[in-house]
Amino acid sequence: MTVLAALLADYGGYHRDPRNRMTHYFGVPAIIYSVLIATALPSVTAFGVAIGIDRFIIALFVLLYLMLDIRLGLALAAVLSLLAWAAEATTRLGTQAALTLAGVIFVLGWALQLVGHHLEGNRPALLTNLFQVVVSPLYLAAEITFGLGLRSALHAEVQQRLGRSRVQK
Repeated sequence: MTVLAALLADYGGYHRDPRNRMTHYFGVPAIIYSVLIATALPSVTAFGVAIGIDRFIIALFVLLYLMLDIRLGLALAAVLSLLAWAAEATTRLGTQAALTLAGVIFVLGWALQLVGHHLEGNRPALLTNLFQVVVSPLYLAAEITFGLGLRSALHAEVQQRLGRSRVQK
């Protein structure tokens, strides 16, 4: 659990304020959805079947999440699959309409993120480490899990690491 706990604690250090975390529960899925819309439009043909690039992106992210934690990875596989399904359905509006919608949702998602960080009084974690963009969905899934009273050992380790990093700053 050490690598996972370290990633979650590092990201969590930038998201201590509950208002900031709440903006992320809406902003992160919005951003993912908008990116998936844009990446669902182009496809690659393999064995005569067109496969949207969004599916490759989802597979890559899910593989990473599964390597970090099976249970959180499976939960994220389900959520990301639903977002990909919605994004692919959105592309049926046509390229121009889908890209316009993706752009608006992308901007609104980031606006929510920035409002949250303004409320917290700190900068987004990705300005320190771009990999935080990948950690964000994992962190939100872990937070929901912790809120449900699950994964208490992981939660304790993350909290312990957060306490140490707060003392060091």
